[in-house]
Amino acid sequence: MEAVSDAAVEMKPNEAPIDLETIFHAQYPRIARVIASVIREPARAEEIAVEVFLKWSRNPKAQGELAAGWLYRVAVRMAHNELRRRTRRSRHESLFDVVRRTPTPEELLAARQEQQKIDVVLSVIEPRHAELLVLRANGLTYDELASALELNPASVGTFLVRAQQAFRKEYIERYERGR
Repeated sequence: MEAVSDAAVEMKPNEAPIDLETIFHAQYPRIARVIASVIREPARAEEIAVEVFLKWSRNPKAQGELAAGWLYRVAVRMAHNELRRRTRRSRHESLFDVVRRTPTPEELLAARQEQQKIDVVLSVIEPRHAELLVLRANGLTYDELASALELNPASVGTFLVRAQQAFRKEYIERYERGR
């Protein structure tokens, strides 16, 4: 077996040995608080803080004088990653909820009544406004709207705002004045 040289084991006189436990106890509460301030979930923040220290212990370049800065930087990055992960997860879960969940009879009735109100309002506002709103609600771009309704592409935004205002005014007059 190869013998390890004394020079490799020796520490420089001013250099303290890296002690994960000491640094962990000194920095952990602050690191966990920083993470919790970002993700707003203290229990998960504590788990992530432990992961930060594990990363730190495996990265020799992060150890030394700049360890505290490295810890905070990685803590914030991991907290932001957690937020992104949650956002993606909730987006995907909401898509599955829409597919899986069957609406209640009350929800179906409310949706049908609301659609009837919208149909009435669309039937009484100016036809061009109604067409514009229906086409935009179906995902047409401004250029497609301009082409379909023979409008100047630069004017579509103005026409759309006017159509929305006309719809809003009529809806409020018919259905929300008496409340």
